[in-house]
Parts: sequence; C-alpha cells; structure tokens
Amino acid sequence: MTSSTAARRPIVHHYPHPPHPPPGRPPRAVLDLGAVPTAPGCARAWTRQVLWEWRLADLSDTAELIVSELTTNAMVTSRREGRSFIRLTLNFDQGELAILVRDFCHSTPQPGNAGADDENGRGLFLVQAMSDRSGWYPTGDDTPGKVVWAVARPE
Repeated sequence: MTSSTAARRPIVHHYPHPPHPPPGRPPRAVLDLGAVPTAPGCARAWTRQVLWEWRLADLSDTAELIVSELTTNAMVTSRREGRSFIRLTLNFDQGELAILVRDFCHSTPQPGNAGADDENGRGLFLVQAMSDRSGWYPTGDDTPGKVVWAVARPE
C-alpha cells in the first residue's frame, strides 16, 4: 500500500453570486483583441462573463448582439487598414451599459444597403434597434480610427 505525503489543499467554497464591484466607482472593463476572425466570438464570451460578474446577466443577450456586430465591423475595417488590434470597453454607470469599440479605420460608420438576400450590411441597423442610443466619435488622439458605441439599459 502506498502512502502520500502531499499536503491537502483547503476546501474551496462555491459562491453562486459574484462579489459586488467596489463601492463608489462604476464598473469598467477593457479587452484588447487581435483583429482576427475569432475576435467577435471572444468578445461575446468575455462580455457574458463580465455582465455575470456585475450581476447584469439580464443584459447579456442584448449586449452580446451589440458587441458581436461592433467588433465584427471593427475587426474587418482594422484588418483592411493593416492594424492588428481593436479595443472593447464596457462601462456600467447610472443604470446604463455603455459598449465602446475602438478601431483604426478613417471612414465613418455607415449602415449598409443590404438587399433581401444579402448576408452582410445589417449590423449597424441591428445595433440601433437593440440599443437605447448609439453613435461614434473620433479617437481624439493623433492615431487613425474612431470609437463606435451603443448604450443599453436593463429592463
């Protein structure tokens, strides 16, 4: 019979609800992503986890759709410009979730003119329909690009 001298680890307790964010400071999370085809899927999964930690899981479906559309657009345009990454930021303040996606494309975001059979060109229309408000602004620094944003509120 063999015996083990390995020390036992303390028991890890499972808590079904994550801790609350620090008091007095609105929650904010930032994720840098490569401008690669897997970026939108990673952004959706990360967003779901962050919203669960912030106890905003009821916003996950809406937020994931918005994140998916904005990160897909940013990934495509940043790749076209030869830039290697995009940035996703989530802020929750005053009862609103702000989703911001930074890309490196000079052009302004324009809703597509999708026909009935087109697979692309509806992303910004979906973002506008799913969010309370949305828009974009230039980065404000000396680098090319812009930030495209949308705001959603829990029901």
